[in-house]
Amino acid sequence: MVTKPKAGAGNAPENSQMLIDERRQHILALVQNQGRVLVGELSRTLGISQITIRKDLEYLQSRGLVQRSHGGALRIQSNALFDPSLQEKQKQHSEEKHRIAEAAAKMVQEGQCVMLDSGTTTSAVARVLTRFSQLTLITNAVNIAAELTNTPFEVILIGGTLRKNSFSLVGPLAEDVLNEMHADILFLGVDGFDVEAGITTPNFLESRVNRAMVKSSRRVVVVCDSTKFNRRSLSRIVPISAIHTVITDRNIPRDVEENLRGQGVELILV
Repeated sequence: MVTKPKAGAGNAPENSQMLIDERRQHILALVQNQGRVLVGELSRTLGISQITIRKDLEYLQSRGLVQRSHGGALRIQSNALFDPSLQEKQKQHSEEKHRIAEAAAKMVQEGQCVMLDSGTTTSAVARVLTRFSQLTLITNAVNIAAELTNTPFEVILIGGTLRKNSFSLVGPLAEDVLNEMHADILFLGVDGFDVEAGITTPNFLESRVNRAMVKSSRRVVVVCDSTKFNRRSLSRIVPISAIHTVITDRNIPRDVEENLRGQGVELILV
């Protein structure tokens, strides 16, 4: 059965982007756990009109995440929802991540303010940055902040709700703090990189925090290995036009390389 929301939840405005994202994430979780959802039941338990629920399901189907059926939606298998843990990611493409981190460090100067997203590639960047003596580091990653405790850096760990799967802090508090920050450079890890869809992540709340990071940074550098290209995750962070540089390994698909260069994105291959 669908868990009923707390009293008053049905009175929340339907046009709030935060509520829309959370509601769709909730519906997806129900589909994955139960195998199907019904429009009428979702409407009653969430306090949202059936028209809005149908629009949510149509949106999710358009992203290839659910299969619409009469009166509801069914579960389908989709890589867009795949959200491996940080421990699982650490075992993958470690050599490529180290080379990417080395190239990223060359873009940093003493005294700068550097923002780091959560993830294993950005964790590798953080370890290389310990060669510097004077930096300000802003991050939403608890593990990165912990690794930098013995450095001379000023480390700012933003607040928020902990996502245990990625050791990252997300939510309205994290976004509010980031809106008050200004960084010289952002190193952003991604789960999916598609030249049409942009850069994406499996989690709605993570995408909102990443988007706030982009807005708060003078230069945006995506750091990812080549397996992330031509992949789409659930939620878009920003379009390609919002990033300045991509650092990746030399196995990047040729068509993607040509497309990025054609859009004026600086591409560093390691």
